[in-house]
Amino acid sequence: MAGALLAPAAWAQDAAPAAQAEAKTLGGLTVTARKREETLQEVPVAITAFTPEALDRLNVEDLSDLDALVPNLTVYAARGSSSTITAYIRGIGQSDPLWGVDPGVGIYMDDVYIARPQGALLDVFDVERVEVLRGPQGTLYGKNTIGGAIKYISRGLPTSLDGFASVTVGNYGQLDVKAAIGGPIGGDDALRGRISVASLNRDGFGKNVVTGQDVSDKEVLALRGSLGAYVSDDLDIQFAFDWMDDQSGVRGAKMLTPNRFAPGQAPLDDRYDVRNGMPNVNDTTIKGASATVNWRANEDWAFKYVIAKRESDTETNIDFDTLQNKIADVKAFYRDQQVSHELQANYDGGGRARGVMGIYGFDGEAGGQVLNNFFNLSFGDTQGTVYTESIAAYADWTFDLTDKLKLDVGVRYTDEDKRAKVLNRGYRDPAFTIPNGVIAANFDRKINFKNTSPKVSLDYQIAPDILLYGLATRGFKSGGYNIRAQATAVPRSAEPFDDEVVDSYEVGSKMAFFDQRLFLNLAYFHNKYKDIQLSVFTAYDSNGDGTNDAFFGDFTNAGKGTVQGFEVEYQWLPNEHWLVSGNLAWLDAKYDEFMYAGINIADEQEFTNAPDFSGAINVEYRTDLSDGSKLSARAGYSYQSDVIATTEIVRTGALPITQDGYGLVNAGVTWKSNGPWTLSLQGSNLTDKEYRTTGYSLNSALGVYTGFYGPPRQYTFSVKYDF
Repeated sequence: MAGALLAPAAWAQDAAPAAQAEAKTLGGLTVTARKREETLQEVPVAITAFTPEALDRLNVEDLSDLDALVPNLTVYAARGSSSTITAYIRGIGQSDPLWGVDPGVGIYMDDVYIARPQGALLDVFDVERVEVLRGPQGTLYGKNTIGGAIKYISRGLPTSLDGFASVTVGNYGQLDVKAAIGGPIGGDDALRGRISVASLNRDGFGKNVVTGQDVSDKEVLALRGSLGAYVSDDLDIQFAFDWMDDQSGVRGAKMLTPNRFAPGQAPLDDRYDVRNGMPNVNDTTIKGASATVNWRANEDWAFKYVIAKRESDTETNIDFDTLQNKIADVKAFYRDQQVSHELQANYDGGGRARGVMGIYGFDGEAGGQVLNNFFNLSFGDTQGTVYTESIAAYADWTFDLTDKLKLDVGVRYTDEDKRAKVLNRGYRDPAFTIPNGVIAANFDRKINFKNTSPKVSLDYQIAPDILLYGLATRGFKSGGYNIRAQATAVPRSAEPFDDEVVDSYEVGSKMAFFDQRLFLNLAYFHNKYKDIQLSVFTAYDSNGDGTNDAFFGDFTNAGKGTVQGFEVEYQWLPNEHWLVSGNLAWLDAKYDEFMYAGINIADEQEFTNAPDFSGAINVEYRTDLSDGSKLSARAGYSYQSDVIATTEIVRTGALPITQDGYGLVNAGVTWKSNGPWTLSLQGSNLTDKEYRTTGYSLNSALGVYTGFYGPPRQYTFSVKYDF
């Protein structure tokens, strides 16, 4: 979690802050939350956006650093991985990265939906803007944006040569090198290109004390490129590609209690150190390519077509017990590929009506294999593939009822087929070569989901700088099949789980005062959450002796819930030197129904990743120096109340992973020359606060109760050259 804040939007300003007219404040930042360009303060949507300057100044290295910068946002690396994302917005998300389970917060790179969480914890470099949309986005963005969406927009293609190169060094042996160059090709800006690269390296926060190998380290190579042909003023064709290779080791998890199956193995003192017996393998490769055609047919109509293909492969070792003992050793392979098409028609005739319509198609395949070794006695092979075919049509139109009152209506219809091929079986040996005759699950099934997601909103411009709005909208997350099904021991686990739906009601305001020196954005939301999908580790008896000696990742629709909350985002420029900004969030998430073994246990269960209170404040000072250079310094503090990090059935004796309330302190100093050079000194988690983000609670069957911790104190020094 980042400890410094700049919100509701990035206050990006290259010129002196004394020139107020030159500041790009909230009122001037362009976003595409409604798939058309609008300024942030005129969009009746809860959205936080960041410019590249703000991302640099706030030391945002990857999407997890946005955590404290956006109210009611929780983002972190999923358990043992360093690049698999877990994202929750307003208490809604998904923490299970296995294929067949869809995320609850949509991740988008340049208008392309990234379907799987592996590799989706994107590193931030050569970016134009990052937008975080809070609340269901089912109408314009479709399925699996039930909590919201995070949009990563890469730097555009320039008409003249420009670029940058930067080097960052820090503690834990950090060495990051980033560079980009772009401009016209062949001296004609009708053909333009851009390429950017990043090499991101850091030693481990901890070590395997047995082997001496680093854990919780970073070793990432990334490449992005784009090419654009500007055929005329009305037609352009753009191609883009990206590639990332993550060879980082596994993340270290701390034993929170001794494992009863490993007497004498007490928890280690360091929260990152481990004694893993499995090899340190945690490799992910992703690549993607897209083509975009933009055509302005006339002054009123513009069309866009986007075709994209993405694929990824992951191999990882998960040593649940963190010991040399073979208690729960799992080797996993994930793979996926997707092809998507989207055709948009955007209308704005300059009158009282404007809007966007579109058709979206998705064809995806996600699968893999998980090899489970329990106590070196029980060996299970989970493998399968989920095929998804989805098509949707949507429209979103704005009508000016008066000069001040606007009505926005939208709807999206989705028709999706999911097919799951699953084979889960047992073996007699740790090499998984001799079957033992146990077939836990063997099925090939298909299910269809249909969903209609409407939206209606009213906004009233009560004054030039004060907008009031109210909206009602729906979002949904696809259902499917549990790939980990243990149909023999738990027959219901092979049945499909339903899609989940959120009906959201929101009122808010976007306000500016004192000649746009003070911005204050407010939002209250009330969500009715139905058929909630939950991933729970369930113990079962694998050999019929009456003792639960194994577990599987169970997946069910728990029931219903109500989630409500209030959000405040503020930004104040008291004078030419000072900026104060931040956010406050209150969240009340409760189950109305949670069915377990035929009993409603809603009163016993709590929502995951839904802190009651969170907030942050950032104070920044800027001044011009006599040689024309600029100096800025910032300090920030963020706070989050106690949180439940994993979902467990409490009445079975399972204890969820929890984290008490805590605060983080960040700071930074930046000097920008009167030329191309920028020097920056950054520090995060300066008090070296220990805080858990997630973990494993498998105590009943395996004696495992471990926690994964956020990063320790870090400090970096960066040199950047722009041209």
